[in-house]
Amino acid sequence: MNILARVVSIIFHPLLMTTYLFGMFYFFLPSVLFPISQERQRALMVFIAMMTFALPALGISMLRTVGAISSFTMLERRERIRPFFLITIVYLFFTYFFAFKLGLGLEDNWFKFLLIIDLLVIASTVITFFYKISIHSIGVMGILGIILPLNRSVESNTLFIPTIVLIVIAGIVMSARLQLNSHTTREVWIGAVTGFLIGFLGMIFLF
Repeated sequence: MNILARVVSIIFHPLLMTTYLFGMFYFFLPSVLFPISQERQRALMVFIAMMTFALPALGISMLRTVGAISSFTMLERRERIRPFFLITIVYLFFTYFFAFKLGLGLEDNWFKFLLIIDLLVIASTVITFFYKISIHSIGVMGILGIILPLNRSVESNTLFIPTIVLIVIAGIVMSARLQLNSHTTREVWIGAVTGFLIGFLGMIFLF
């Protein structure tokens, strides 16, 4: 059972949530993407994955190599502060690059989604200074908080099945964190509520 829980935790690692979110947009809501060719959209998806997953993962690996963290699981709260701060810097730079270097307008959907994701990352980092929280829960429930309001905005029931699947995945991910004893029930639920509220309210205020 623990092996399955570890696999779930890896597949739905918080750093992968941004890639999954925009991947969902790519397949189910291409209208939220730039009015560019599918080939360029795919290239953009690769770039997003590199900036929001590969680069932060590389940074964490370097911290592990120099001994700044004892393991990639970072079970101790204090051990998480440096990696989370690094991830925050990378995500903020990525948003700045998209908004001001690629000429995105502040009203562009991409910028708004990235801003909500930045808020999730910042909240994770700030809370970690004082309390150990489940970042897996923040990540998956943050995405759910973003997707739920979109169901009322899109035509037909395009996002109905993906939303149901995401709800199931959220339950599985949070159960996996408890199975591995990586977090207490309280840490998981605080993460879940925090992530959902930021995602949901971010959509309400920005869209």
